[in-house]
Amino acid sequence: MSDKQIKDVVVIGGGGHIGLPLSLVLAQKGFKVTALDLNDKTVNQINDGVMPFLEDGADQLLREVLSTGRFRASLDATLIIDADVVIVCIGTPVDEHMSPVPRIFTELLDSIKPYLNSNQLLILRSTVYPGTTKLAARHLEDIGIHVAFCPERILQGKAIEELGTLPNIVSGTTKKAEKMAEAFFGKLGKVVLASVEEAEFAKLFLNTYRYIEFATTNQLFTIANDAGVDYARVLDIMKTDYPRAAKLPKPGLTAGPCLMKDTMQLVAYSQNRFSLGSAAFFANEGLALYLVESVMRESPRGLKVALLGMAFKGDNDDIRSSLSYRVKKAFLLAGAEVLTADLNVKNDPNLITESEAIALCDVVVICAPHSSYSLLDYKNKPVVDVWNILGNGSLIKGS
Repeated sequence: MSDKQIKDVVVIGGGGHIGLPLSLVLAQKGFKVTALDLNDKTVNQINDGVMPFLEDGADQLLREVLSTGRFRASLDATLIIDADVVIVCIGTPVDEHMSPVPRIFTELLDSIKPYLNSNQLLILRSTVYPGTTKLAARHLEDIGIHVAFCPERILQGKAIEELGTLPNIVSGTTKKAEKMAEAFFGKLGKVVLASVEEAEFAKLFLNTYRYIEFATTNQLFTIANDAGVDYARVLDIMKTDYPRAAKLPKPGLTAGPCLMKDTMQLVAYSQNRFSLGSAAFFANEGLALYLVESVMRESPRGLKVALLGMAFKGDNDDIRSSLSYRVKKAFLLAGAEVLTADLNVKNDPNLITESEAIALCDVVVICAPHSSYSLLDYKNKPVVDVWNILGNGSLIKGS
């Protein structure tokens, strides 16, 4: 199979945050793409031209590629048979003990194995535990399929833009697989070649580095806050006309389906000797409890708290692994009454509107910094704004 012969692409997990934007961009580039998913509601929604989640620029692109006939969503796994390229957008999950669960990945391979053949290129796209790519190749060696690992690198919400601008890391379990993957992703833009091991670690290291960056600023925030010093002011002082501090992020709840999981995969891989990764986990997860303790320190039981933003990050609708729910649980255990709101989230039946939550509460905690929250009327209620989106500082008053 040369790059000129690549026509049909099946994306497994094609209705998700990684698979669907990739599917749309590939269809835009001229490939015939099937987004394969297990959720019939998601498949029907996509085929009706409606995005199942927020993603900048995706709504219009979805309608465009549907109109060309080069894109569809489907539940039918047998469509893999006719594909030239099969892209797996399902990674290695972690269990409740923060340990990788590779069994789920091998079970997926077993389920699609009857539809694979030696003429195809199988690309693993999501983050995997080190060694998973070669494990997949061994698992499928009797078929002779070509296996590559080409990790996604996009920022959720900016996938359409970044898939056309960021270079793709490409690796293969054989030279032929590497060449096939290089030709394929060359259609999207620049390619960076790597060995399989280098590619696996590059993806994990990048996410872990970001997670540690957030842990650093979150720890510095708690130190400043305990001293009664506004960390937002300190950040501004450090960054003003000083480029070496320019990339230090703001503090805030650091969560979601990638950063923590990937960091803990490295912790597990290193036999728990990656102490910096473990420390980052405790710092980032611990900020949720710190916020609750700071608010409840001098407050009576029965305090009404409004949590605004239940998505895992600002201007997003994804609640997977969101620390907002850890904050909610901690407030409830501390005896508070909790009201939750998020104008973007559609799959939590317990949410009320932001205006209702503010009207009913004693104190507001901004959990996810949606840009619209800078314009809300907070009715002179006290607001915990670690992100400083209101511009009033990040100091938790009274802590």
